[in-house]
Amino acid sequence: MLFPSFVFIFLFLPIVFVTYFLLGKLKNKKIATLFLVATSLYFYSYFEIKFLYLICGSMLVNFTVGRVLLKVSRFRRSILTIGILFNIAVLGYFKYADFFIENYNLIFDQNMSLLYLALPLGISFITFQQIAYLVDIYRGDITELRVSSYLIFSTFFPQLITGPIVNHKDVITEYEDPKNKRIHAENVSKGLFIFLIGLVKKVVIADTFALWVTDGFNTYESLTFAEAWFVVLAYTIQLYFDFSGYCDMAIGLALLFNIRIPDNFNSPYKARNISDFWRRWHMTLNRFLTRYVYFPLGGSRKGELITAFNIILVFFISGFWHGAGWTFIIWGCLHGVASVIFRLFKKHTNIPMPYVLSWFITFAFIVLARVYFRSDTVSQAHHMFGTLFSPDLTSVKQFIAEPSAIFVQAADIFVFDTALNTPFILIGLLAITLFIVLFMKNSIQLLAEFRFTWRTIVFIQVLAIILLTTLFFIQKSSEFIYFNF
Repeated sequence: MLFPSFVFIFLFLPIVFVTYFLLGKLKNKKIATLFLVATSLYFYSYFEIKFLYLICGSMLVNFTVGRVLLKVSRFRRSILTIGILFNIAVLGYFKYADFFIENYNLIFDQNMSLLYLALPLGISFITFQQIAYLVDIYRGDITELRVSSYLIFSTFFPQLITGPIVNHKDVITEYEDPKNKRIHAENVSKGLFIFLIGLVKKVVIADTFALWVTDGFNTYESLTFAEAWFVVLAYTIQLYFDFSGYCDMAIGLALLFNIRIPDNFNSPYKARNISDFWRRWHMTLNRFLTRYVYFPLGGSRKGELITAFNIILVFFISGFWHGAGWTFIIWGCLHGVASVIFRLFKKHTNIPMPYVLSWFITFAFIVLARVYFRSDTVSQAHHMFGTLFSPDLTSVKQFIAEPSAIFVQAADIFVFDTALNTPFILIGLLAITLFIVLFMKNSIQLLAEFRFTWRTIVFIQVLAIILLTTLFFIQKSSEFIYFNF
């Protein structure tokens, strides 16, 4: 059940919304909370029922470990370690078992059979959120536990599968506040507003760019110089609008229930250095890795060499967390090395960097590193790099003048009688979307400026009608990219 689907928008969400606030009128407010837990579990099991047992078992173990940590005064570090190892073991088994078997077979010339395990949705996000929960109890940031509060924290459907990664202490008071069991018209209007923005990002922009990206990487060996650059830039746009679109929809859905979950994007492509980029892109992942990995390792307190090691290790973990493959590991390590270089440059030089130059270097690095992120194999990535850095003016002229033959899916879709593989569409939409991400206000800024007026309500209704009509006719309901992580 995807957010941009009819069954979610017209059936699941209205039923859950109305029933939740009707139950919120009862004297016992926990009934409403438990109903939301049950529907969130149903939402999760809708994708694959067998994974429901996994998430329920994970919650049982983590809640038990959390209760023990609160009650005991001895062996707390050992108990915390057991809890963390349990979560890592679950993640490792389902996500990384075949990766380790493949590399074991390659290194030792063995033929061990692969397990071909299905990857449970959201397991990477769930694992990090549960680890943060246990560490916060150990540190004393969480001083009491209620079953209903823990359950809704662990299962709240807007952010269950693809984040953002939420800290227990940041949202638990909102979950427990009886006032939030009543409908707040302003939150509803804000929630619908940003949900629709996210829907536009996903359905209209990301899914359109996905046509070009999929065809491009599927036929990477035949790409020309111009086509290769278009494809990697298109992927940069697709990934941004796909994941930020999901996060906008998650924020909007949570606001419908009077819950404010953390922001995850703040115009990351406007960043002027790699450190600034990671403060803007996937902000809750960066927060988790900083609080629960980088700082415990010593951060920057143990000298330059150890600091550099800590930074690269954090990004290695980030890369490996994203996917069980060497392409993701290389992508993560590249960002780690870039972060170390920037840190040393900033600390040991006083060279002023012009705004445009610093932005260009940062953006170019992000785009090129993403080649590893999107490629299926390291050799595919290297082939793409070979094409990207083999300038060919003839291919540029041809790309501008003729419809591209590699975009087979796009050639069958028309906008105003113009196929989506024509130069005008390709270059025009790429230029428009780059302008949006670089110069326009982002959705969080628009939400902060949003005012509850009849004009905005009418605007939301008109936008909703247009979007849902578009969704009905094109019947696009693709998965989010981060479902795979």
